[in-house]
Amino acid sequence: MKLHLVYIVSHVQKSIAFESTAVALKAHYNLTFLLLNPGDSELQNFLIQQGIAVKRIRYRGKRDVPMAFLQVFLFLVWKRPQAVHAHLFDAQLIGLAAAWLARIPSRIYTRHTSNFHHVYQQSGVKYDKLSNALSTRIISISQATDATLLKLEKVSAKKVVKIPHGFNLIQFNDVSQSRMEAVRLKWRVPNNQPIIGVVARFIEWKGIQYIIPAFKKFLEHYPTACLVLCNATGPYTNVLSKLLTDIPESNKVVIPFEVDMAALYKVFDLYVHTPVSPLVEAFGQTYVEALAAGVPSVFTQSGIAQEFVVHEQHAWVVEFQSVDAVLEGMLRLWGDLPLRKHLIENGRQAVTLRFGLDSMITDLQKLYNE
Repeated sequence: MKLHLVYIVSHVQKSIAFESTAVALKAHYNLTFLLLNPGDSELQNFLIQQGIAVKRIRYRGKRDVPMAFLQVFLFLVWKRPQAVHAHLFDAQLIGLAAAWLARIPSRIYTRHTSNFHHVYQQSGVKYDKLSNALSTRIISISQATDATLLKLEKVSAKKVVKIPHGFNLIQFNDVSQSRMEAVRLKWRVPNNQPIIGVVARFIEWKGIQYIIPAFKKFLEHYPTACLVLCNATGPYTNVLSKLLTDIPESNKVVIPFEVDMAALYKVFDLYVHTPVSPLVEAFGQTYVEALAAGVPSVFTQSGIAQEFVVHEQHAWVVEFQSVDAVLEGMLRLWGDLPLRKHLIENGRQAVTLRFGLDSMITDLQKLYNE
């Protein structure tokens, strides 16, 4: 009989990562997804299409915690799975607490945040520590989560297992011209060059406040350049919107959300991702996606980038919180075609070797089968 494994996930509408993981695991486990969402989602529809058991629990926020907890608890008592794996903050609190009360023997959560609560929202640290206590195993995804769990929160090393995210990376390279053009037309991205891409929520620690001024100076050298900001929502919107006001409309595109991210990456000529410190990015999936898509990139080394990105080998690495350094990187890359080709080749090779889906699934199976 297959081990019954329950994934508990909160506030996810669309996720290629969860889709790929679900498909890879369903042959080996009796797999169920509990989705804590306010309504139906693309992820839910995908799971149904794949014949994977899924139950949506209505969850809009804090006001729904008691009812969501009760529903998860009753489900776990009824189904008696051998293992629960929780993802993202609300799911880990509700899911791990319910699993602990239901006496589920294997209670796992993936740590998707690093030192955010310690630096920006200290009231949240107690909830991170509660999740650590309720779990039997914690998946760390990078050096940033290693440092947070082991050094800041003093979790036993025996409880922590290192499993970086894995991806079906071919999807970021195998993109048709028609998909690229569809995304370009949808968001009215001009055909002018260069297109500078950024995929990051509007949050202070993402460092977009250093990219926008650098782009303004870049425009002085390349007046047809266009800055494309995707996932452009979040608590830092007012600040960043003010920074964007004096960039002409023809030189900027703001995208709240895009489903076909692989096609969007292919629209970019350069990519920039500049979190403000080494630990603030827990993983940084966008580092991997940009390199897999073959986009020459300017990076600060946060999250997983600390572990593998080498300056002038995989990307142009810049110091933290520096407009001038970001500008220098953009100018250098766009002015040096051989360097761009070198970074594309090495970057794609590096992420293919380190972040394949198969290796992650193998490591997850070892953990689930302990």
